Amino acid sequence: MSEAVNVKPERPVYRNIGIVNIAFKYRLPIAGRASILHRVSGLLLVLALPFLLYLFEKSLVSEISFEVFRRVMSSVIVKLILVVLAWGYAHHFCMGIRHLLMDMHMGLDKGTSAKTAWVCVVGGALGGLFVAAKLFGVF
Repeated sequence: MSEAVNVKPERPVYRNIGIVNIAFKYRLPIAGRASILHRVSGLLLVLALPFLLYLFEKSLVSEISFEVFRRVMSSVIVKLILVVLAWGYAHHFCMGIRHLLMDMHMGLDKGTSAKTAWVCVVGGALGGLFVAAKLFGVF
């Protein structure tokens, strides 16, 4: 009689995954990518808020400080930073409305969730493009 060999099947090993794996290895649905962008835009806005409030306060002190502020704001790098902040605000706003609708149990199925995620991603991009066009003098 042959003895049964006790062979355990190899189980998968789950480890903490990094941002590189999330961004490039795993194929997230659009709702997952939009959710990650929502967190990134929220962090961006929270970190930028004290600096923006400081600049706003300095621009209101006197006419001279306002002119200095205007010269700084005419820099291309500062305009690009403002475009990124505008994208962050527009995306975060759209995703906030999406989450409010989901809290009311609207758009929870897979198809509708993907469509609303696309609307938020495109809405954030259009908001950023609109501000970029305005800052760089298209209209």
